[in-house]
Amino acid sequence: MVGTGVRLLVVDDDPLVRAGLKSMLGGAAELEVVGEAADGRAAIDAVRAAKPDVVLMDITMPVMDGLTATEAIRSGADAPEVVILTTFGSEEHLLHALRAGAAGFLLKDAAPQEIVDAVVKVAGGDPILSGAVTRQLMDYVSGPDEQSRRDEALEVLARLTDREREVAAAVAQGKSNAEIAADLAMGVPTVKTHLTRVLLKLGLNNRVQVALLAHDAGLA
Repeated sequence: MVGTGVRLLVVDDDPLVRAGLKSMLGGAAELEVVGEAADGRAAIDAVRAAKPDVVLMDITMPVMDGLTATEAIRSGADAPEVVILTTFGSEEHLLHALRAGAAGFLLKDAAPQEIVDAVVKVAGGDPILSGAVTRQLMDYVSGPDEQSRRDEALEVLARLTDREREVAAAVAQGKSNAEIAADLAMGVPTVKTHLTRVLLKLGLNNRVQVALLAHDAGLA
């Protein structure tokens, strides 16, 4: 359905992988593949030209890796969301991707429909992590450096009002704006306003980064 789906840019240095992803995802009614790139530098240029809603980004590529490209893309105005799709699911890559602003992280062995669903959800403002990745994140949160991370995160979150911290904690629990509004007895527009203030005060650019920081602080 050309022109009606989520606009997607596919980034991978392997031409066969790109072709496979374009064929598989381009056939989904919810998506419209608007471009491709073979490295991170080309991805930045392709974002400017194609104006996608979501970038499906590999990590290990020549010229510029996907994590560096993600950070550059997400720092721009009207930035698209980024979903990392990679063979390598290391904790280091996961955390770097989330801190760079990625809203999703999937492994390449994910089922095709899982990838489609992730792209659609991320385009709608809902971060997505595969089950395996979520377990890695929870292991990290409870790892040996837990106390030092908690102290640092609490110091950062001290910039927020009590209400803003409540919203941040709810985001870390995976709640939608509507669920947060119901739990905290406020309207959805008010939740959005608080979340915008949280992002601005903390220098973050999406809900995943808020959730990671709140997890570090023990608020979730």
